[in-house]
Amino acid sequence: MVIKVFLATSSGSTAIKKKQQDVVGFLEALKVDYTQLDIACNEENRMWMRQNVPEEKKPSNGIPLPPQIFNEESYCGDYETFFDAKEDNSVYAFLGLAPPPGSKGHAEEDEEQDEDLQSEEEEELRQLEEEEEPDIEEEGEEEYLEETQEDEAE
Repeated sequence: MVIKVFLATSSGSTAIKKKQQDVVGFLEALKVDYTQLDIACNEENRMWMRQNVPEEKKPSNGIPLPPQIFNEESYCGDYETFFDAKEDNSVYAFLGLAPPPGSKGHAEEDEEQDEDLQSEEEEELRQLEEEEEPDIEEEGEEEYLEETQEDEAE
């Protein structure tokens, strides 16, 4: 899976440039495989980005500004949602990627899986113990019925 970051390389806005640099710099720091797609010099990239940003995520004028982030064809978000994910330490989830081994997110994921496995194993053990333990009440009833039947026969 390749992360696609739509950028405007020749933007006149310093705010947009800073946002783009922030996204790219953070992805590089995390060693995330990504591709930069320029919307300023490539009309196809600009049209694809505009068509694939969900309507509810587009600004009131209908034209989304860079940076816009996708995981292949799947929309991840814009700078604000990226920033929120960064603040929440959930960038990998935001990008739709599994956290790398050894990372905090990966460790938490492993703990959850271990807890799930432990719960499943405990449940299986309980079921096995219930199957193996004879039900004393049932055995007592059977003996009583046998004795009653013998008494009646005599």
